[in-house]
Amino acid sequence: MLLMAGTIPVRDLPFVLGPIELVEENVMVGGQCLDMNRGTASMISAACAICQEYGLKSAVGIVAGDIGASDGSAKIYDYLAGNLPQMDVQILTTHYIMPDIKRNKKVLEKIDSLEKRPVLIADAGGMYVAKAGGDAGRYDLFTPDLGELAFLADEKAVHPTYTRGFISHMEDDVPELISRAFKSKNVARTVFVKGKVDYICQDGKILETIDHPNIEALEAVGGTGDIITGIISGLIYAGKSHVDACRIAGMVNRTAGKLSRPTPATQVKEIIRCIPAALREVKDRLCRK
Repeated sequence: MLLMAGTIPVRDLPFVLGPIELVEENVMVGGQCLDMNRGTASMISAACAICQEYGLKSAVGIVAGDIGASDGSAKIYDYLAGNLPQMDVQILTTHYIMPDIKRNKKVLEKIDSLEKRPVLIADAGGMYVAKAGGDAGRYDLFTPDLGELAFLADEKAVHPTYTRGFISHMEDDVPELISRAFKSKNVARTVFVKGKVDYICQDGKILETIDHPNIEALEAVGGTGDIITGIISGLIYAGKSHVDACRIAGMVNRTAGKLSRPTPATQVKEIIRCIPAALREVKDRLCRK
């Protein structure tokens, strides 16, 4: 099972667990309709598109409403800690969730007790809580943007708000930020850094960069980073290695952006719709090499 967990910034959204399905302009989780345009919903929509293209069993979503009070996040942590042994999870991806070190450690303890440990992928709040709790090394893959990478590279910061200025200003030197993050042991073994140039890293080394196609109009479209995390999760579920999943995801994300013919008014759902065609184009391109 590919299990994807995260909050939705909707006050009255209940805790929902169920299969992820794409339905017209929206994404469904356990029968609950969500707008796929940002955050967790974008991530799970992208993963669903990949699963459909590979003919895989539907990914399962765990979502809850949370507008900053941590109530929905607590429900997700508590459900995972109490139910993971019965769920046969192969991959667990955590996304927008309020950092709660104590609750996250309970989830990790439960994971460590499993006979077969799932692949752990984290973005956004999932990375923040891993780093703040000293648990980044227990994860398999992180997908930070440059701002998040600066936080991970600052061994003293417990939240992105407190990233020291001289480190934040190093965003023009991404290799140095990557080096600092790995040396401080604040990242997972494999890292996909999202930016104008994408960096694929493992064990402290930059293995590859992706910078084509470079579509300037996409810079104004929020949610493209969330898409990457979903694509990577789906590709690993399909059997790709962590590095190959990152490589293909970076290419698919950029190709989907190109196929959507974006303008500054483009919404991320328009890019998600292009993921199947983009995946086919990338697979064909790789086969010709």
